[in-house]
Amino acid sequence: MEQVIVTPDYRPEEGLRFSWDEGFEIMVSVTRSEALIKANRAGLTSLARHLLTLAQEGVSDGAHIHLTADQEIESEIDLILERMAE
Repeated sequence: MEQVIVTPDYRPEEGLRFSWDEGFEIMVSVTRSEALIKANRAGLTSLARHLLTLAQEGVSDGAHIHLTADQEIESEIDLILERMAE
């Protein structure tokens, strides 16, 4: 199966733009030794799109998306996806 994920083009003057698939659900839990990200199909596709958006040419190091507990994700903690220096 091939799936195409369309990402919003990065435009420095607008900053990062993220889009969500309808009906997304994402849960994050953390124990002493592991972090678990659990999501439905829409949630996994949305996370993949967010990561591909951060990976685009021209996105600066340190750019990130902050997923807030009990808003975008079901969790007791926030989840931050950040681009690091190459």
